[in-house]
Amino acid sequence: MVLQPEEWVRQHCVHYLIEIKGFPISLINVEKELTVNNLKKRYDIVVFKPDGSIFLMVECKAPKIKIDQTTFDQIARYNLALNAEYLMVTNGLSHYYCQMDLEDECYNFLKDIPDYK
Repeated sequence: MVLQPEEWVRQHCVHYLIEIKGFPISLINVEKELTVNNLKKRYDIVVFKPDGSIFLMVECKAPKIKIDQTTFDQIARYNLALNAEYLMVTNGLSHYYCQMDLEDECYNFLKDIPDYK
């Protein structure tokens, strides 16, 4: 099986979350289906909190894909169904992090996501 570019990014991101940020592998879920506006979609990575709520959702793109507003619009739409506290978008070369402000329905960009506590 050939490792596709987006899968390479996904695998490196999971490694980063476990080895650098300290998240237990048991709280990380990869490539599952969700329904957004009656359409079936798939998220790349979700990190749960121990209480089952969602801490982080990650959207992975292939390295050749430029991250732009369309990418953020996509993950924001997915997040309507999941209500993650943090969002991350990466193409393996560029990484963007934000914290959701569900009350004001916007996101605030961060330098990084918090480590697992």
